Amino acid sequence: MIVSLYDLPQRTPFVDVMREAGISIRRARAFERHQVVPWVSERFWPGWASEVEVSFARLPISCFVAVKEGKLLGFACYETTARGFFGPTGVDEAARGQGVGTALLMTTLRAMHVEGYAYAIIGGVGPKEFYAVTVGAVEIPDSSPGIYGDRIKP
Repeated sequence: MIVSLYDLPQRTPFVDVMREAGISIRRARAFERHQVVPWVSERFWPGWASEVEVSFARLPISCFVAVKEGKLLGFACYETTARGFFGPTGVDEAARGQGVGTALLMTTLRAMHVEGYAYAIIGGVGPKEFYAVTVGAVEIPDSSPGIYGDRIKP
């Protein structure tokens, strides 16, 4: 899917709601890599952990996290598989439905816009409706499997 970064909704209301719930949405810090990468691998997919590793090699780090009382609830990265790509992103099962994913999405897309991107590619999309409704993303015709097609098999 592709999303225009020109007319995104403001991220502030989403982040304010999280703050009121005691959840911080912020960039991951270099010294947290050893916690974030295994967390992603255990809860989602080892391939995502590899992409998260890449996000920690960038400056600024291209991974945002949702944290409550010192516990990781979710993450969202950009520029890990290819330039201009959003993802991977995920929210712990126990924290879903609270707006964490939306706040992470908005924060990450805003960061991409600030870095000069006009559009973001959402590769390997899971919930298409979520991205379409939340940020107006549209499907790119004939884009699957795209960059993910020629994988090394386990």
